Amino acid sequence: MSEAQITLPALGAVEWNILWIVLGSSFVALLYGSYLCWAVLRADPGSPKMVEVAKAIEEGAMAYLWKQVRTMIWFVIPISIGLYVMYHRMFAHDPQLKWIPLGISLSFLMGVAASYGAGFVGMWLAVKGNVRSANAALKSFKAAMEMAFRAGAVSGMFTVGFGLLGATIIFIIFREHATKVLVGFGFGGSLAALFMRVGGGIFTKAADVGGDLVGKVEVGIPEDDPRNAATIADNVGDNVGDCAGMAADVFESYEVTLVAAIILAAAALMDPGFNAHYGVHASGFALTLIFYPLLLRAVGVFSSILGVLAVRVKEGTGMKDPMKPINLGYWVSALSSVAGFVVVTMFYVKDPITGMPDWRFFWATTTGIVLSIVTLWITNYYTHPEKGPVTETATATKTGAATTILSGIAEGMESTVWAVVTIGATIIASYLIFPGEPALAAYGIALGGLGLLTTTGYILAMDTYGPITDNAHGIFEMSGIEQEEEASRTLAWMDAIGNTTKALTKGLAIATAVLAAIALFRSFIDEAKLVEIGIQVNMPKVFVGLLLGAAVPYLFSAFAIKAVGRAAFGVVEEVRRQFREHPGILQGDEKPDYARCVAIVTAMAQKELLGPAILAIFSPILIAFSLGVAALGGFLAGAIVS
Repeated sequence: MSEAQITLPALGAVEWNILWIVLGSSFVALLYGSYLCWAVLRADPGSPKMVEVAKAIEEGAMAYLWKQVRTMIWFVIPISIGLYVMYHRMFAHDPQLKWIPLGISLSFLMGVAASYGAGFVGMWLAVKGNVRSANAALKSFKAAMEMAFRAGAVSGMFTVGFGLLGATIIFIIFREHATKVLVGFGFGGSLAALFMRVGGGIFTKAADVGGDLVGKVEVGIPEDDPRNAATIADNVGDNVGDCAGMAADVFESYEVTLVAAIILAAAALMDPGFNAHYGVHASGFALTLIFYPLLLRAVGVFSSILGVLAVRVKEGTGMKDPMKPINLGYWVSALSSVAGFVVVTMFYVKDPITGMPDWRFFWATTTGIVLSIVTLWITNYYTHPEKGPVTETATATKTGAATTILSGIAEGMESTVWAVVTIGATIIASYLIFPGEPALAAYGIALGGLGLLTTTGYILAMDTYGPITDNAHGIFEMSGIEQEEEASRTLAWMDAIGNTTKALTKGLAIATAVLAAIALFRSFIDEAKLVEIGIQVNMPKVFVGLLLGAAVPYLFSAFAIKAVGRAAFGVVEEVRRQFREHPGILQGDEKPDYARCVAIVTAMAQKELLGPAILAIFSPILIAFSLGVAALGGFLAGAIVS
């Protein structure tokens, strides 16, 4: 029997109280996000020219997201129906479970909506906050810094709020059968993340590359010059890729780690060692472990809010390093999370035999916080403008493009080694914390992922700060306020640091995705009854599956890079056409057709997205039906490692 089919013990008063607490914390996140929206929107958007530029960016970004919905719907509806049909056959024998297939199908749709909604709301506020951050820079670094970060925090708060709200609603409605339905919620979030992250990534890089090739290289005009027809598309791309796309991506990791932890806790009910050790208390303690992740997520809401509130700049401060208040906020968020873990573990997770708090689960969760701190340090070191790797690559530019590319690739490859080492150490730590208990060790890995993303609200604030400051700098330059040199320098420095914060978030998202994948891989091994024999690479089909799994990420990347190249080609041709047919654009006598470039990249991104999406969705299915379930295990292992 699969753990996703387990019927949980009856929920008692304690479990229902936890559900109401978690539900309340989700509303706290949504209310605080709404308050930040109000605080940002009431700020002055600036001059009419700044508002005009910002409006063009907003219209392009919104048009892209609505186009994204129309593309996703062709996948979402058939998959939803397919899930209903598949699970209807599975549960047809039990009349009491006749609503479960519909619940899985609807939870899948809810996961898609929550993931898309988190990205949509975050991006909507980002395109409102960019112009207000640009205008705030005319006052002070403090005003600009705090405006940009508060606007970015909206994405984090709504991501956390929607994620917790969806999971709690499923528990409230389906109760003892919730683990069966949660799978659909996680799958829906993953599918939406695939479309929004990849589609947004194609858009942003195509607009960036295409605009720079013509503007900077061929014509010799600076970045964000209003004479470049691709400038607005470039700024739109920052929002749809680095804001909406990243929010959906982090939502997926946030939800999948939660679902993985809950499913693995439920799987403990099937583990002979777990039942033998805890005896008559096994089912009750498993229920405790199922609700423990929900409480940890509730802790994360409040620790993220504390972190956002801690990001402040002293009055009268000149231009300083924006990373200092951002780092301070993260430490506040991380340490308050650890304090929350202590409280939850002390009063809720008690060994049913001794009656004492079982601190093993606290340590497993805290490894995630440690991993996040180390990951942030590594990423910051390799991406900060003042650190060795970046300065060394900058020095390489003195001898040409070839040495610059070589230096950059080498630094990037080196950085992955330390990231893999830290993730590996976290996995090993879980097995050291739970020696001889493979079921709990797998659960501990999922707890590590939960711990890492406890501060999701704050992590996404860091990420969305990047596109907001990038847009703010672009709006400022396109508005022609050259005389305000101090404000321009402030925004340029904030923009540079914004690139670092985006990289930091990507590092955390990747680390969490790996932990979630490994935790769910254990679930797959149990489901496929491969625990005893394992993934035997000496079997030809399994080895072929392993090779194909390792190769698919490269094929996926090839599809995406080719898509960027083709879309960028369209942008280059359009910008060249406008310069050729309207010579007055370069003299500043004519206004470029910005909307045309946005429309080209939007259409190309949606068209080119289909290849990677089909590959990601159907390649595991093809392997399973052609080579068997053991080969699928090899395929998944290869994909995770690759």
